[in-house]
Amino acid sequence: MNNFPSILTPDFGLLFWMFLAFLVVFGVLATFGFPAIIKMVEGRKQYIDDSLRKAHEASERLDNIKQEGDAILQEAREKQAQVINEAAVTRDAIVEKAQAKAHEESARIISDAKAQIENDKQNAVRDIRTQVAELSIQIAENILREKLSSNDMQMEMIDRLLDEVSKGKNKD
Repeated sequence: MNNFPSILTPDFGLLFWMFLAFLVVFGVLATFGFPAIIKMVEGRKQYIDDSLRKAHEASERLDNIKQEGDAILQEAREKQAQVINEAAVTRDAIVEKAQAKAHEESARIISDAKAQIENDKQNAVRDIRTQVAELSIQIAENILREKLSSNDMQMEMIDRLLDEVSKGKNKD
């Protein structure tokens, strides 16, 4: 018949026992192996699904955190702008107040200086008047001494003064 080796052309008994061994191994695998493998695959699938869900949630939280961070940053910028504006207003108010105070102080100093100048002027005029009066008295004294050096002149002067006084009384 054939000259093939027996391994290539198995006989019917060998095929039967191989098929029976296959069915037993398949039965054992179907009973114990496949459910365990399917359970492991399902567990792995569930783990991957959970991981993806958690990654998605983490991504959403990260987006929320970024939005909150942006909102906080925007709020901080607005507060910074508000503080800067308030500082500028305060600075302007302080500068305006200082200028007003300087203006008032300069007006007071000018007023005091004018009063002091007026006072010094009046004192100087008073001193000049006093000196002029003293000089006038001294000059009048010297003139009278020269004119009234004799008794006749003194008598003539007395008569003239009496006449002027009596004329002045008659006018009143």
